[in-house]
Amino acid sequence: MPPRHPDAITPPPEDIVVPTKRVACDGGGGALGHPLVYMDMGGEDFVECAYCDRRFVLDAHPRPENEYLSPAARPPEAH
Repeated sequence: MPPRHPDAITPPPEDIVVPTKRVACDGGGGALGHPLVYMDMGGEDFVECAYCDRRFVLDAHPRPENEYLSPAARPPEAH
């Protein structure tokens, strides 16, 4: 692999604001996706996906956990 050009700009990982501390990530699906993983923020206000480095940040007005919505939206037949 050739060395990277010193002026090359690497974009930062994607930040996604979510309403709950429990999230799911599939890397965006398609050819660039990864296996569906579920994560919990615990005592923090964010969690990072170990596969794609997406950072899920808790919204300023979080929802109760019983209103969990998956940010990794998939069609019903994919579950």
